[in-house]
Amino acid sequence: MPRVSPSPAAVAVEDRLFRALAVLRLVVLANVVVLTVVRSGDVERPAAAAASLAVMTLWTGFAIWAYGEARRRTPALLVADLALAVALLLATPWVMRGDAGSLPGFWVIGALVAWAIHYRWVGGLVAGALLAAADLARQDVDRSDYGNAFLLVIGGAILGFMCQSLQEMATERDQAERAAAVAAERARLARAVHDGVLQVLALVQRRGRELGGEAAELGRLAGEQEGELRRLIRAQDAVVAGADDTVDLGAALVQLESRPGVTVSTPGTPVELSAGTARELVAAAQACLDNVHRHVGEDAPAWVLLQAFPDRVEVSVRDAGPGIPAGRLDAAAADGRLGVAESIRGRVADLGGTADLVTGSFGTEWELVVPRLGSGA
Repeated sequence: MPRVSPSPAAVAVEDRLFRALAVLRLVVLANVVVLTVVRSGDVERPAAAAASLAVMTLWTGFAIWAYGEARRRTPALLVADLALAVALLLATPWVMRGDAGSLPGFWVIGALVAWAIHYRWVGGLVAGALLAAADLARQDVDRSDYGNAFLLVIGGAILGFMCQSLQEMATERDQAERAAAVAAERARLARAVHDGVLQVLALVQRRGRELGGEAAELGRLAGEQEGELRRLIRAQDAVVAGADDTVDLGAALVQLESRPGVTVSTPGTPVELSAGTARELVAAAQACLDNVHRHVGEDAPAWVLLQAFPDRVEVSVRDAGPGIPAGRLDAAAADGRLGVAESIRGRVADLGGTADLVTGSFGTEWELVVPRLGSGA
């Protein structure tokens, strides 16, 4: 049964749920031992009953240990857990007499809860259905038996859904806390930029105009960068209402066609992303186009393609230039020029995505891939 790789926060919730299940396993084990002793007159094969109790005791101890760490919660462990519960239910007519009740009793709940925690509502539904089928197969079914089987099925699904909701809420809280920490750090860096770098850029701009010639062009570029930095600082300092709103990434990317030579292709339907994610993706695409403008030509053609999938979005930026020489990006990073590393790769990495570069004599293509959070669990 495939399962989406959980976040660290979801794993932490799962760990706590399995610790609670360990206590439940001990309680239901004690219950089945007491019930077997009380119903000793209904036991047809005492040796088999004693062996079954020994198996349940040993498995309970092993399961508590095995489920204690996430790396040991393998499909084989969960299948064995459920298979043993089903086997004990099916062995009841051979061990017990008449309508004495099932041999394992409530002990089978341990496997049901384990599947609900690990595989969420689908796991709870599957485990509940198999246990219900085994319970009905061992006896002549009456209204009460049907009711118990129905409770196993519906209860397993509901329990799995609740476990899934707890893990998703923990993941969302963790993402919100990390976003707040990132915003606070960016605000701190913005203040540092304002106190130092902006003053230097303003000075270069003023002195460039005074000196003229090539220095004037340098001053103009410094003025553009100063304006961009001030815009970023204002965006960081502003408290934006509805920061969790979604926007159409396609509509945001289409605005890039105002740049010379740029062609943007998007799906026919809106591609909804959170406003923050869309803003960072557009900024990364702008950085790619800035490189085309700087290294290929001001009017060089460039193509931006947006593709949407259920679990991710992909933005590719392609040009038909001569390509990036081998080792040039590494040399730029070594010299302290981190435009590509920070403006493109850094932005996409902060969103949990990847930025892949393909370059050669045919041109250069960036492929930016970002997951769509909440697209599936």
